[in-house]
Amino acid sequence: MSTSNRKTVSLVLGSGGARGLAHIGVIHWLEENDFKIKSIVGCSIGAVVGGIYAAGKLDVYEQWVRALTKVDIVTLLDLSWDKSGLVRGEKLVNTLIGLVGEKLIEDLPISFTAVATDLRGQKEVWMRSGSLFDAMRASFAIPLFFTPFKYKGVDLVDGGVLNPVPIAPTSGDETEMIIAVNLSGPAETPIGPAVVTASPQSPSSPFREKINRFIGRLQPSMPGGGSRDWGPYEIAMQGFEAMQSTIARQQLAAYPPDIVIDIPRNACKMLEFDRADEMIALGYKKAKMCDLATPAGRR
Repeated sequence: MSTSNRKTVSLVLGSGGARGLAHIGVIHWLEENDFKIKSIVGCSIGAVVGGIYAAGKLDVYEQWVRALTKVDIVTLLDLSWDKSGLVRGEKLVNTLIGLVGEKLIEDLPISFTAVATDLRGQKEVWMRSGSLFDAMRASFAIPLFFTPFKYKGVDLVDGGVLNPVPIAPTSGDETEMIIAVNLSGPAETPIGPAVVTASPQSPSSPFREKINRFIGRLQPSMPGGGSRDWGPYEIAMQGFEAMQSTIARQQLAAYPPDIVIDIPRNACKMLEFDRADEMIALGYKKAKMCDLATPAGRR
């Protein structure tokens, strides 16, 4: 199919922690089947994957995340010991900047919007200019877990608080289809971590070494050397995910896209980024199962 005949898409990537690695598989399927992504709206992990794709660096991010281990994930969580949140998120963002490079949203070759929440103003904030990584950091600031991010004098938190699948920012797009990836889809029978065809990165791979270098460079000493009870944060995240599932259903009913790709809400836990191979394969599979060639229209 020629480039001029490719179906143009506004892609909405929802909120849902590590399940959002399924966004990568969805993007791969779209690219392989002659869809042209002209616009991306991302919320939380959707803002991370969507922003990195818009910057043309998804292959680098994918190889990096496929190599992550549970130890890496814990090491990248820089504890804040602050009442406003458990984790600062600076090490994670600095690691991503090291992989992708500093970018401005307005310079990206693909239109990109990151969605966050202004808690005091009780409204969505659509970020379409300025630092790409500032927008990402604001969009994934899960309340209580990540500290809020101050953006233009306003404290912002995760966009999923008000809108886990933000369709509305696509309203002005001149594209043929709106495809939304909902990470709060109906639960399926849990089968645990699956064996997938993709090969994990070798422990001695360049990306394994790159992870070690970044972590070594960014890791400060742990203040106090004490431990913290994670129980309340686990409960808070479970409550946040339950709230997101309800809001997602309401938003998809209010702003129905042409196609919804549902990722089961129990596919993995919020911080299980070490299951990247499985989640990427799941996203590809769910995209393939949808009849994207002939959308039934807005539901």
